[in-house]
Amino acid sequence: MAQADIDRVLFRPTRHDKTAAPEGACNIDIPLADGTILGARLFIHAAASPTLLFFHGNSETVADHDAIGPRYTAEGVNFLVLDYRGFGWSGGHPSLSSFLPDARTAFCFLRDWLNQNGYTGPLALMGRSLGSACAIDVAFSHSGEFKALVLESAFAQALPLAQALGLDLEALGLSAAEDPFDNVGKITCIGKPTLILHGQYDQLIGLWQAEKLHAESGAKTKELQVVPGADHNSLIEKGGRYYFSTIANFVTRVTGCAPSWRERRRAFKAAQKAEQEQQS
Repeated sequence: MAQADIDRVLFRPTRHDKTAAPEGACNIDIPLADGTILGARLFIHAAASPTLLFFHGNSETVADHDAIGPRYTAEGVNFLVLDYRGFGWSGGHPSLSSFLPDARTAFCFLRDWLNQNGYTGPLALMGRSLGSACAIDVAFSHSGEFKALVLESAFAQALPLAQALGLDLEALGLSAAEDPFDNVGKITCIGKPTLILHGQYDQLIGLWQAEKLHAESGAKTKELQVVPGADHNSLIEKGGRYYFSTIANFVTRVTGCAPSWRERRRAFKAAQKAEQEQQS
C-alpha cells in the first residue's frame, strides 16, 4: 500500500501549543517508546466513577473537548481524551503504521496511571469517527480490561471512507475489500456491552456502516441509536443533553455504577446548567 498517500488522506492533524487544564481537569503526558509524547486530559467527577477513555475524530484535539468534558462529569462519568501523534500538543507525525500501536500503548499507560492515582471505577472505551478504529482495536486487544464500548460515527470499512476523503484506490492499485483496520473482523470478537451512535444523515460515513458494525458485533448487550437529523459532526448539536445522558446512562448501567434516584436528579440539574452555560 502507498502508505504516504494513505497517511495524507486519512490523517488531518490540527496542532497547537499545550494549554493549562481547565478547573476540574488535569493534563497527562503519555511517553512512547521512541520518545514521542502524547497529550491527554482527564476531566474528573470522582475516583470511584467510571472513566470513559475517548479517542477523538480527525482534525480534533484534546483542547476542543474543554466544553464537552464537564458535560460528562455532570452525568457522573470521568472523561479522559487523548491526542494522536501530530495532533494538539502531541509530538511526531500521524501514520497508519503507528496509529493503532500508539493507541494500545496509550491505553496501557493511562490504565496504569488511573490505578496508581487512586481511580477505582471501571473503564469504558469510546471512539468517534477515525477514533473508532482505536477504540475497537484496544477493545479487541484488551478484552478483559474494560467494561463497555461506545462508538460514534464509526466506520465498518476503512477504504470506502478513504475514497470519500479523496483517496484514488484505482491509481494506488487498492481494492475496497482491503482494510488496514478490520473494524468488522475485530468487533465480532468483542463481547462487552456496546453502544453505537450515528447520525441519520451522516454524509461521510453512511449509516449502513453503523448498521454493519451493530449486526456483526459479538456483544450480547448492544444498541444502535440513530440521531434524527444529525450528520457526521452534529450529533451533540442535535442530541443536546440527551446525547451525554444516553452515553453516561449506558456506561453506568452496564458497569454496575448506575446512580440512585437522587444522584440522577442532581446530575440532571447539573447537566441542564452546563447546557445553559454553553448556550450563553
